Amino acid sequence: MTDAIGLLGAGLGLALERGNLLLCLVGVALGTLVGVLPGLGPVATIALLLPVTFTLPPAGALIMLAGIYYGAQYGSSTTAILLRVPGEASGVVTAQEGHELAKQGRAGPALGIAALASLVGGVIAAAVLALLLLPLARFAVAFGPAETAALMLLGIAAAVALSPAPLLAAWALAALGGLLGLVGTDVAGGRPRFTFGVPELADGIGFIPLAMGLFGVAELIRALDGGEGARRSPAIGSPWPGRSDLAASAGPALRGGVIGSLIGLLPGASTLLAALAAQAAERGLFRRRGRWGQGEMAGVAAPESANNAAAQSSFAPLLALGLPANAVMAVLAGAMFLQGIAPGPAVVAERPELIGAIIVSMLIGNAMLVALNLPFVGVWAAVLRLPMRLLAAIVMVLSCAGLWASSGSVFDLWLLLGFSALGWALLRAGLDPTPLLIGFVLAAPFEEALRRALVLARGDWAVFVTEPASALLLAMAAAVTALAASRRLRAR
Repeated sequence: MTDAIGLLGAGLGLALERGNLLLCLVGVALGTLVGVLPGLGPVATIALLLPVTFTLPPAGALIMLAGIYYGAQYGSSTTAILLRVPGEASGVVTAQEGHELAKQGRAGPALGIAALASLVGGVIAAAVLALLLLPLARFAVAFGPAETAALMLLGIAAAVALSPAPLLAAWALAALGGLLGLVGTDVAGGRPRFTFGVPELADGIGFIPLAMGLFGVAELIRALDGGEGARRSPAIGSPWPGRSDLAASAGPALRGGVIGSLIGLLPGASTLLAALAAQAAERGLFRRRGRWGQGEMAGVAAPESANNAAAQSSFAPLLALGLPANAVMAVLAGAMFLQGIAPGPAVVAERPELIGAIIVSMLIGNAMLVALNLPFVGVWAAVLRLPMRLLAAIVMVLSCAGLWASSGSVFDLWLLLGFSALGWALLRAGLDPTPLLIGFVLAAPFEEALRRALVLARGDWAVFVTEPASALLLAMAAAVTALAASRRLRAR
């Protein structure tokens, strides 16, 4: 508890700086907009905004990008409840009960409960982060290079296992991402590798064009290809819930926040998994009453609290262990590297004010989101009338301009075009590009840990199974892969 208070105190002043408060507001507002608009998710938005972060201080950049992520969980509830078309995957769960309430003329109270439950989940997740980050970082410091390499392999295995793609295809994408991450100059030998004589590749493939292409522009192309446009939404009414709605939602929101916070700590977990787990818990409680499926506020409060909590607690593996838990965290890891900050236990020990500022900003950002969502929910619903083709054209032009301004390289624009085509092709084939991005981000630190382990062991590969912690992590990676294979075989 003392460590948690000290961490929050160290970051309080930085989080309350006027510029960082403004960036927090910008981030949560953009996140809400992104969640409201189906087809444009937080991964795409964060990837597209990476060039902007070059002009921002590290704390402000990370506060804004984090706000986009958990803000999108809020915004997704608007389309999920009004249209049964969630802007984020986790909104699928909220839509089941929320849209039933909207059809009954109770869309306003449902949207209000969604906002308040998300606030509850965000507060719980911030408390979990403050309590667990320092112990997790101290635990990670005790890891040697063999354990670090095994931990990263476990993270990749978890991302592959949770990918909707076939197992072999997901592993192939992770391996492709690793190979792309190794392009450039070998740090140990100083020789170029995988550059094929292209001088622009001597410094490696840029993270910004890869992330923007795979997730940003590719998502926009898919939205346009799918013909997504404006939709009509039902009447909303007052978003302020009554006492009975608050009483019915308090318990589910608290339970959902705890469930989501715990699931977010797991490598490879997602906000959708957290929302499904919270829904399953509430279904068990409400099944005997026979009200499930008829518009129950608990079916809105629990998943909304859980998905927001999971979005915020997923920062723990990244900040304490240097392990991105999902595609958003992989993009944020890239943003940290671009700012000269290596995610992992070192940043928690050496930059407590930065970590504390991120956590405090989550508390502030969640309060801002309630202020943005409750009084202005009609404004967000009106955004649904924007044609996707107009929005996509504006975003694409601004993204290319931002990339050019940040690098000044025509080659990066060609890379953006190539990765956009690759990302669109993967999406058309039903293949999730997340394993590729995580493999790309972890390639360099995995190679460094692997080399250090082999140097210390004098080239003996047995070090990975003779060290107990390393052997356990490798066994967990194998078990995760075996379970994923078994699940896919049963699905067939």
